[in-house]
Amino acid sequence: MHAWVLEGHGAPRSVLKWRPWPDPVPGPGQVRIRCEGFGVNYADVMAVKGLYREAPPPPCVLGYEAVGRVEGIGAGVPTDLRGKRVVAMTRFGSYAELVTTDAQAIAIIPDPMPLGEAAALATQGCTAWYMAMIARPLRRGQHVLVHGAAGGVGQLLVQIALRQGCIVHAVASGARKMERLAQLGAQHVIDRSREDYAAQVRRALGGARLDVSFNAVGGSTFRQDMALLGSGGAQVMFGGSERGEGAGLIATLRFVWNMGLVVPISLMMKSRSLIGVNMLRLSEDRPELIAECLGKVVEAHAAGWLKPYVHQEFPVDRTPEALEALSSGTTMGKVVVRL
Repeated sequence: MHAWVLEGHGAPRSVLKWRPWPDPVPGPGQVRIRCEGFGVNYADVMAVKGLYREAPPPPCVLGYEAVGRVEGIGAGVPTDLRGKRVVAMTRFGSYAELVTTDAQAIAIIPDPMPLGEAAALATQGCTAWYMAMIARPLRRGQHVLVHGAAGGVGQLLVQIALRQGCIVHAVASGARKMERLAQLGAQHVIDRSREDYAAQVRRALGGARLDVSFNAVGGSTFRQDMALLGSGGAQVMFGGSERGEGAGLIATLRFVWNMGLVVPISLMMKSRSLIGVNMLRLSEDRPELIAECLGKVVEAHAAGWLKPYVHQEFPVDRTPEALEALSSGTTMGKVVVRL
């Protein structure tokens, strides 16, 4: 088969090469999928830069999700899965013509489902569902802050929070993203490029406090969000995009310094919580949770209330360009590549 192989760290066009790679063989409990396409995620951007510690060392094949048909099955996997069209979560390896993954990490999808929407239900859909429905279940009337609200995970979080009856404070940047978030129904749309987002949130709260913050930025936003939380509030961290600004040890130290020191006794006294989410770790230690989340988001999509937004579909030969687009911060929703 052929795959996009990460041969080093740097600019995507320099370090990613489309070349022959060994065909994966499904082990016990696994399936092999012939990919029709794969999703691009911000973790891939960080891995290409050498800033994602979970990524394997080069040369390697990136990718957390694939859409395609089950072509092969390992021992213990139901034979009737063969030939089924599925969306799958993968522990790397999906930037390729073939990929293997755990049979628990797939969900059967209908043929008419668009590639981009299907791919968005994997990593991004499962992340949003796990955070908002399992790790920190949302309740009616709660004030919920979503950073990067126009992104892939962000838009799904907004939809889930609204479905749960929450008051959503959606943070993004630029008029086009503001318009999209307003269309989704977010009650408070906050343009961080115009004014400090925390000041805008405080005005919108009108004396109330946040119940939940979903934060994929980290750095300086961490302390600001903690100050906005009320009793019983929680900050759910699932990324650190602010670390992507700059390179080297100094940038890393600045990122950590901006987050400040967390004192556990202070969390207890103020009745606040800090929840960290790493879907790769969950897939390793709690695969049944991944299966539950993937099944739920596919059901919600079929019911018509969870609708991923697809920014652009790139042909496979433009995969580095897809990563550059995602890295630019100008995309909305899902970026997907078709083989």
